[in-house]
Amino acid sequence: MLPADIHLMLTDYRIRQRDSLLEIVRALTQQLDLDAVLIRILRAATEMLAGRAGLIALREQPERGGADGLASFSIHAQHGVSPEFLQHFETVLRNTSKSALDDPARYIVAELERRLHILAQSGPFNLEGTIGLPLESHGDLVGLLLVFRTSVSPSTRNERKILQAFADHAAVAVTNARLYEQIAREKRQLDAILEGSADGIMILDSGHHILRWNRALAKLSGVSAAAALGSMHDDVITWKKKPEPNLADAEARGWPFGSAAPLYVEGDLRHDVGNATPVGVTYAPIFDRQQRLVNLVANVRDITRFREAEQLKSTFISVISHELKTPVSLIKGYADTLLREDARWNKETINTSLVVIEEEADRLTNLIDNLLDASRLQAGGLQLNLAPVQLDQLSQQMAQKFQTQTKKHKLSVDFSPNFPSIMGDTERLRQVLSNLISNAIKYSQDGGPITIHGTHSQGEVSVTVTDSGAGLPTTELARVFDRFHRASTAATERSQGAGLGLYLTRAVIEAHHGRIWVDSNPGQGASFHFNLPIGT
Repeated sequence: MLPADIHLMLTDYRIRQRDSLLEIVRALTQQLDLDAVLIRILRAATEMLAGRAGLIALREQPERGGADGLASFSIHAQHGVSPEFLQHFETVLRNTSKSALDDPARYIVAELERRLHILAQSGPFNLEGTIGLPLESHGDLVGLLLVFRTSVSPSTRNERKILQAFADHAAVAVTNARLYEQIAREKRQLDAILEGSADGIMILDSGHHILRWNRALAKLSGVSAAAALGSMHDDVITWKKKPEPNLADAEARGWPFGSAAPLYVEGDLRHDVGNATPVGVTYAPIFDRQQRLVNLVANVRDITRFREAEQLKSTFISVISHELKTPVSLIKGYADTLLREDARWNKETINTSLVVIEEEADRLTNLIDNLLDASRLQAGGLQLNLAPVQLDQLSQQMAQKFQTQTKKHKLSVDFSPNFPSIMGDTERLRQVLSNLISNAIKYSQDGGPITIHGTHSQGEVSVTVTDSGAGLPTTELARVFDRFHRASTAATERSQGAGLGLYLTRAVIEAHHGRIWVDSNPGQGASFHFNLPIGT
């Protein structure tokens, strides 16, 4: 062959090499499919080096790799390799020690070359023409590129330079793909966090356009994400009454540049159907490196329960102060009267005064016990001392006790024959019957019959306490067992109470795995029913 022909062949070879590398560069910039890019690199490298086959094995990332001190590889691209060889080669790639030397990447390659040599000697594979290079990125070993040739002659310096060029591009492809995968995974995680948040989350740009509107906020506001995205903040976040402070006023005063602390706004957010929901909105600014405002992230929380808790706290202070003050005043008044030195009291007056003091002291004790029970409920429930209880006998005892305290009411007990015993806490169930009977007396001030009726069926017992008083409005039935709640009726206005009796009654019944409810019509009395399982 003439020197001119050799020169033309070398020129053509270098052009094909350049074209192959340019094609790979274009693939790197246009494709994010790692396996597709690696196959392109492998085919080009195999063709340029007159190979018969090739493969690229990638090192598993730490979270997916083997045990500490081991490096595992998996084949991600192969060209012209037989399945039989792949099966043997996978044993070569498995768990290569990397902890012994200062340069683990080079050590791993040397270890794999040693294993390949053993494989070549023990099997029908001719690997003497193999050219292999590590794929490295910023000093880290990310994989291996191997080309198997038919020629057994050692690789030339130019061939290894060609392979190194392909190896460098493969390392870039792997690094880019893994970075993209990491970013995509983190974005999916962030999306899941934002959409799964129980609080509403809204992200604004610096001009207050809405960029993000999560599912919880759509439910809270009644505005869908599709309707909110791209809209202005003030067009979607509208208040029943302008809160102080608010976002516009805070920005007019220089926020967030004067202070990057989050801004808290509280008010009633208008709903699309005309209602309003109490919410607390925390706005947090995000700045770039030049301290320019990029985004505002708003966390929107429904504070209905917090409002209710504040109202409950206010009600508690009002009710308890009144309920404590009344008996204390009576006790002090009667005691002061009896201690007057300028008066002589006969025995009847003294006894009457002492009876009032005793009754008011009992009332204080009962109120304090109820408050303690309510506190125990808040701390984790009531403790029950279970034993067999005969509710028919207990009801008869309670009826006799209360009958001595009223002349206007006629208490009767009516239980079905052979009434079964249940497993329960006698004192707690006594408390239930006491609350229901005392309420029946208190709220039927004109007198009349009060009936305690009991039935049983397979698996449970049922008890009903019925009075003939003023009854309850339908609107009160759902709330009558709430803590500190007292129905708004003429009867409750004339009577005293802290609104804890029925709350504790329900707690005791539910602690026994039972159920309690009320039936009532205004002017026709009320019936309180509870069911308890026989095998509690």
